[in-house]
Amino acid sequence: MTRAGDGYVHSRAAVHQDPQAARCGLSVEAGGGADMKTTEARDDAHSDVRDGAQNNAHSDASNDARDGARNHARNALGRYGEDLAARRLTEAGMTVLARNWRPGRTGEIDIVARDGDALVLCEVKTRRAGTFQHPMAAVTPAKARRLRGLAERWLQEHGGAPPGGVRIDLIGIVLPDRGAPVVEHARGVA
Repeated sequence: MTRAGDGYVHSRAAVHQDPQAARCGLSVEAGGGADMKTTEARDDAHSDVRDGAQNNAHSDASNDARDGARNHARNALGRYGEDLAARRLTEAGMTVLARNWRPGRTGEIDIVARDGDALVLCEVKTRRAGTFQHPMAAVTPAKARRLRGLAERWLQEHGGAPPGGVRIDLIGIVLPDRGAPVVEHARGVA
């Protein structure tokens, strides 16, 4: 808490370095988004009393900055998970051929790899420990159809199916609050 010159006590979330965020190169605000919203609402209310008018510009700018930070954190988390997945595939003897392959606006294949004479298309899902859904539950029937469609596009653009066929795998990564990430590799999910 800090005492401001206007006579009001304003609360600002402390910035600390979360171990998981540090791996992604991020700083995280203590308390998360819910506390931040409460603080901003209280600050905006004080501004209304002090200025006699709503301060929507501050609120909109704060929301935009918070949304941008969330997107950046989500992208960094995804990249970190994909790096772990690519390393796991390489350690298993596979050759990574492409990452984040996009055939236009129809979707993305996180990792394309070769496992012997088979082509492997990998969907990577990364979650922090304690989140609502386990990463392995993220591939719904609709997502599996999209992955099969993306596999067909890859084959069209890269000369057809290899002798060993095509396999769609899922790599789920859970980042615990402490300790090493948990990496699960499910073969032939779609």
